[in-house]
Amino acid sequence: MDDALSKRERDDIELLTGPLASDILSAALAVEGAGLDTWQVRDIHHRPGAGVSVGYTVAVPEGPEQYLVATTAAISASPGPGLVRLESGNKVVHVWRHPADPELPALAPACSPQELQDRLRLTRTPIVELLTYRPTRRAVLRIRDEELPGGMAYTKVVRPDVINQLASRHHMLIDAGVPAPEVLLVEEDGLLVIRAGRGTPLAVLLSDGVDDAHGLLETLVRVLDRLPTAVMDLPRRPAWAERSGHYAHAARAVLPQHSDRINRLANGIAAALAASDAGPLVPTHGDFYEANLLVGDGHVTTLLDVDSVGPGHRVDDLACLLAHVSVLPHLAPDTYPMVPELLATWTRQCTAMVEDPRALNARTAGVVLSLVAGARREGAPDWLRDAEGRLREAESWLSRAVPG
Repeated sequence: MDDALSKRERDDIELLTGPLASDILSAALAVEGAGLDTWQVRDIHHRPGAGVSVGYTVAVPEGPEQYLVATTAAISASPGPGLVRLESGNKVVHVWRHPADPELPALAPACSPQELQDRLRLTRTPIVELLTYRPTRRAVLRIRDEELPGGMAYTKVVRPDVINQLASRHHMLIDAGVPAPEVLLVEEDGLLVIRAGRGTPLAVLLSDGVDDAHGLLETLVRVLDRLPTAVMDLPRRPAWAERSGHYAHAARAVLPQHSDRINRLANGIAAALAASDAGPLVPTHGDFYEANLLVGDGHVTTLLDVDSVGPGHRVDDLACLLAHVSVLPHLAPDTYPMVPELLATWTRQCTAMVEDPRALNARTAGVVLSLVAGARREGAPDWLRDAEGRLREAESWLSRAVPG
C-alpha cells in the first residue's frame, strides 16, 4: 500500500467522521423525503485498500433514532430503495439504513426475531441481540429461547458466496472430533446458526490469573494437534504477518504521525520473514487467540470462529496467540495485570515448539501490527495510548527477530 492510498483513506475517514458527514447523511435521508436533526459517529471500520465504512446514530424529525451506514467501499448492488449512491468529484459514497446491508442480504432477517422464529421453527419469538457488525462483510448475533439447545445460539451473517464454505468447515471439524460449534441452520442468503459454545472464555482466565501457565498453553496447543488432515485440501489464506504491508497501511491511517516508524516496522517484518524458516505446512486455525477459545475441565471445550481454518504454518497460530495476549495490557491494563508474567512463560514455550525462533518473533510482530488500527474505537478516549502501545509492542517483537 503506497502513501498516496494511505492519504486517500485518511481523507475518507475525515470525510465520513468530520463536519461533511452531516451533508452526506442529509442528502441520503432527503432521497426518502426525511430530514436530519442530529448525528453521532458510532463505529469506524477501515479495510485497507477496500475502503472505509462508518456507522452513525441519527435522530430525524418526528421519528425514532436510526442507525445509518456510509461507506467508500465498492458496492455490487445498484442504488434503489434503501440504498443511496452519492457522488462528489471522484468520490463515491453509499449510504443505507441498518440492517439493509446491500452485501449481506441475510442481515435483515437475522435481526428480525419474527423471521428467526420462522426459520428456526420456534413456537415463540426469540430474543435477538446484535453483537458485532462489519458493514458489507459479516455480523454476529445472539439468539435466546428455551427451545434452543442450552437456551441460546449464535447467528453468523456472511456474504452468500461463502456461506457453504463456512458451514463445511464446521462439519469437517466436528466429524474429526474437534470441538467446533454444531451447525443448527444454514441458509443460502448467508445465514448460519450455530450452537453456543461451552466453557470459560480464555480471556476471563487471563484476567483472573492462571496458576499453571505452562499447562494451560499445552492444553490450547492440543486442540491444534486435533485438526484433521482434510484441512490441507482447503484454500490457503495468507497469514497475518504475510500481509504486513496491508496492515501498515491501516496503521498509518490511524497514526499518520508515526508513518516512518510503521514503514520501518513493515519492511523489517517482511525482511525477517524472508530470512527465517516458518516450518512445514500443517492444518491451522488461522485466527487462534483468546476470544476464540473456551476452556474447561483441562481442555479446550469450544474452538470458535473457524472461518480461516486451512493449510498454514503452526508458528502463525502460535504467533497469533502471543500477539493478542501481548496487547491485552495496552487495551485494558487494569484488567490484565498478570498477563506479562504469563506471556513470558508462553513465549519461552512457543519458542521451544518452533524450528526457527526468528520466525515466531517476526510473525508475532506482524500480528501485533495488524492490531494497531483496531485500537481506534469511538467512545474510547485513551485509544491513542492503546494504539501507540501496540506499535511499541510490535517493534519489540521484531527486535527479537533481528537482534542487534
